[in-house]
Amino acid sequence: MPESKGRDKPAYTPPPTPKPQKVKVGNAAWFTPVMLGLMILGLLWVVTFYVTRQQYPVPSLGRANLLVGFALMLAGFGMTTRWK
Repeated sequence: MPESKGRDKPAYTPPPTPKPQKVKVGNAAWFTPVMLGLMILGLLWVVTFYVTRQQYPVPSLGRANLLVGFALMLAGFGMTTRWK
């Protein structure tokens, strides 16, 4: 009886596994300058308010200028919690 021939290659070749994509860690390029800019702007707002004897930056706001300055600083500090 004749012998059967063996196969030259394996019956199934799995496809190559794709390399995992590199995940970019960090923030967008605008994030850090905006964060620092808000903190510095808030500080300058409050300092201007005190140095000009409560006349500027917006005279009609009066003492609410302090709230604006601190809100700007808090927004900047709030952004630091998302900074990577």
